Amino acid sequence: MDSKRILLIDDDLELGAMLGEYLESEGFRVEVATDGHQGIRRALSGEHDAVILDIMLPRLGGIELLRQLRAANDVPVIMLSARGDEVDKVIGLELGADDYIAKPCYPRELVARLRANMRRHQPRDGRPPQAAQTLSIGGLDVQIAARKAAWRGAPVELTPSEFNILLVLVRAGNAVTTKDDLSLRGLGRARQSYDRSVDVHVSNLRIKLEGASQGEAGIETVRGVGYRIRTQ
Repeated sequence: MDSKRILLIDDDLELGAMLGEYLESEGFRVEVATDGHQGIRRALSGEHDAVILDIMLPRLGGIELLRQLRAANDVPVIMLSARGDEVDKVIGLELGADDYIAKPCYPRELVARLRANMRRHQPRDGRPPQAAQTLSIGGLDVQIAARKAAWRGAPVELTPSEFNILLVLVRAGNAVTTKDDLSLRGLGRARQSYDRSVDVHVSNLRIKLEGASQGEAGIETVRGVGYRIRTQ
């Protein structure tokens, strides 16, 4: 990573200083916002490669901040929460968060998650030629290098994690992809017991595909196995 810019939005000054110092030691440039209003202004600037977002914030909560941010751009977002509340996690993922870490978090894990999400989100120079191709299934086109999806030419707006999962499903064609594979290859981590991240991202992706295609494309659930792409 060449001096990637990270926006850390957290009102815990001690934690923010500690995480900021660690991230900078790993080569990141870190900007800290300590309340929701300041955070959303900076997040909407488009100047950052990723956002670390606490759920519990003064003036504007993390969930509402994420809602406003996702209406404007798809910068990778990792959410933090001290509550460990499964409801918060699901809501955050439904609104388009890419990852979720419960506090207290290990700085090394946070750095690993950041790098994994940014690698999946932004194409890098020097990729092999095949990475620039477009994969098509039915009327659905997925441009790998540009990280764009379209249904019969009309763009389908996806979050980074939704795009990653779609790419895994499209590459599988008519084969079923397990939740474990989607988590590992799409989200960059092994799936844990009771982890609903894959289900939530797939649900969001299904809604977007069905809406864009008027029901001609979607994601089929194969009970007890996993998911596969469906097109007409």
